[in-house]
Amino acid sequence: MRLEVDITGKTFRSAAGETHEVLAPVKFALQSGEVGVLIGPSGCGKSTMLRIILGLDRDFRGTVARPPEARIGMVFQEPRLLPWRSVEQNVRLAAPDITDAKLAELFRILELDAHRSHFPGELSLGLARRVALARAFAVEPDLLVLDEPLASLDDALAGRLRDEIATLVARRPVMTLLVTHSLDDAIRLADRLFLLSPRPARIVREVPIAIPRAERSEAELGRIKADLAAPPLESK
Repeated sequence: MRLEVDITGKTFRSAAGETHEVLAPVKFALQSGEVGVLIGPSGCGKSTMLRIILGLDRDFRGTVARPPEARIGMVFQEPRLLPWRSVEQNVRLAAPDITDAKLAELFRILELDAHRSHFPGELSLGLARRVALARAFAVEPDLLVLDEPLASLDDALAGRLRDEIATLVARRPVMTLLVTHSLDDAIRLADRLFLLSPRPARIVREVPIAIPRAERSEAELGRIKADLAAPPLESK
């Protein structure tokens, strides 16, 4: 199972008829079981890139090769839950064949047991994001795409949810592509980092992280941050 992205360009035309380049050439690949993190400034084109990868935007130059049989799980920036359905109903709607045992385990990991019968309007943003994650993992995806899943959460809550994402990803091999502007989230979750330039986005640096997620101490994380802050050798 492999995802291959080779986008040579993407443009938008404004209402005034002006052409704006959103994506410069972007090329990378992901293997099954690998977590790739796209990190870049707000507005650089990260979400546009995801829409192209998911097949929601076909107006671009280049190619995206996904296994045709791959199941896709998506977590958008907003939870996008159906307000007239309960937490459990929202998840079962996406994965009608999920067993009671698998759903119970998913709810246990994401701390949703007490909220099965609640409706989205009764949930905090953190809980709603957990339901969105449960919905994406319930389909047992081959490709999981997460668009800023920890945005607008306080540090403590974001940290707990980040740990829960790591736990879920570790449970089965899945290609995971995470978009964030948080370096802390990126280095704690990624197997490979793709650092993006301001718009139009291009990959300015690819950084592998060989240390398993569960073994990344604060000292190791600090070293990775320092390495990322250092200029590349050719520019020194």
